[in-house]
Amino acid sequence: MPAIRTTSPILDPVTGKPIERTILTEEISGPTLTGVRQIFAEHPSEGLTPRRLGGILREAEQGAADAYLALAEDVEEKFIHYRSVLGTRRLAVSQLPITVEAASDDALDVQAADLVREVLNGDEVDSVLFDILDGLGKGFSVSEIVWETSARDWRPARVEWRDPRWFQFDRIDGRTLRLKDAGHPQGRDLEPFKYIVHRPKTKSGLPIRGGLARPACWAWIFTSFGTKDWLSFIETYGQPIRVGRYGPGASKEDIATLMRAVRNIAADAAAVIPQSMGLEFIRAEGASANADMFKQLLEFFERQTSKLVLGQTTTTDAVSGGHAVSQEHRQVQEDIERADGRQLAATLRRDLAEPVVRLNLGPTARSPIIRIGRPKATDLKVLVEAVAKLGPQGLRVSASELRDKLGFSDPDKDEEVIGGQAAPATDGLTKDGPPATAGAKALAAEQAAGPDEMDRLVDSMLADFAELTVPAVEAVIAAAKDATGPEDFLARLAGLAGSQDMAALQQALAQGQFMGRIAARVGAAGTGNAS
Repeated sequence: MPAIRTTSPILDPVTGKPIERTILTEEISGPTLTGVRQIFAEHPSEGLTPRRLGGILREAEQGAADAYLALAEDVEEKFIHYRSVLGTRRLAVSQLPITVEAASDDALDVQAADLVREVLNGDEVDSVLFDILDGLGKGFSVSEIVWETSARDWRPARVEWRDPRWFQFDRIDGRTLRLKDAGHPQGRDLEPFKYIVHRPKTKSGLPIRGGLARPACWAWIFTSFGTKDWLSFIETYGQPIRVGRYGPGASKEDIATLMRAVRNIAADAAAVIPQSMGLEFIRAEGASANADMFKQLLEFFERQTSKLVLGQTTTTDAVSGGHAVSQEHRQVQEDIERADGRQLAATLRRDLAEPVVRLNLGPTARSPIIRIGRPKATDLKVLVEAVAKLGPQGLRVSASELRDKLGFSDPDKDEEVIGGQAAPATDGLTKDGPPATAGAKALAAEQAAGPDEMDRLVDSMLADFAELTVPAVEAVIAAAKDATGPEDFLARLAGLAGSQDMAALQQALAQGQFMGRIAARVGAAGTGNAS
């Protein structure tokens, strides 16, 4: 009895369809013993001719890609050089460092980044990425996510590579991928949050025509012809041509005897013939030149295959034009590596990070930015030194962003951590600004020690200070209103110095000054520093 589907309020961001939670934990596109998803495949490479190869490629364009996909698998198995360079490219990209950066400093976005970072730190990630990069050869790849869930979260239990022959492209647009199913002639729509579909961009156009296997098939078929001819040549290379001569009166038995001698002399190196017969050995001229011709043919197609997959030949063939040429070829390889990393990162963000974040944190959390690439060796060192030097000068840096750059996750509240609150700096560095002055240090020390006699004196004076300043403030405001200009206002302020309005304030300030001196002398005497 089929499982009852539970519709989730979470919608697929691409199609807008609600997520069917119950099928997320099921394996829905695995192989079958019969039907359209069998593990057994034809081998169209056997007896392949250029005419038949052209027909297979045309059929793939028109929607019947099974033969082409099976041939791509055959070529990868039989064409040793193609498998080597393609495997090199896939292995290099699948082992590149992965950086996960939060979409913002919002707590929910930071939590989303930590969650995705944890998923991508699994032991099987390299193998999963290698399988996803199978799309480089065939034009696309599909991997199914089988989820596991607990009471609180959803995690990918495993990611299974699926044979591309089990999927088909839409006949109209040639881009929409569907799962083959016996009950659906046009295929079934792929369930949201269940598949990682990678369509690497090696050329513009339909995905089925963008795989590296398509041109590699032509290189392979010509290489296979050359290899067969070379093997036939090697079979007789170094052996002279044997020519037997018989007289006009030779019988059929004599001719048969001579023929047996000619055939067997290569293997037995000996033969017995009648005295009347002759046996001659003729050496072939230019045999070594013929051998070089076959070798050059195969090496030519291997170099073209290296250019196709890696963009250069220096790292795969013993052909170099010096250090400058090697550096240029290495830069080309790095360009291809960066492009593969960016495309793979975009696929992972869309088909893996987005489902992980939405299933666990809801639609309001934003999926983090994923970067796959080879960082420069000095980046982290320069970053740390810049923060250490510019921080005391007033540079403010988000701690979450800095942790993302360094590859560290935000620690949980109860998690054991290394580091924490920095100790007070010996050079007087402040939290948000430049170094503090000596007076600021002394003030900070006094504040830490608590109130003393001077503090209590100041508090008693401030108790009625506001009341004493009222007449003085009113007199200043009146002078400003009556003044005819700036000079007149300054003259009026000077006249207020001895007025009755300022008398109470002046007397309070004088008393405070006197009491402050007394308190200072008493404090100095108590510490033995009285002068």
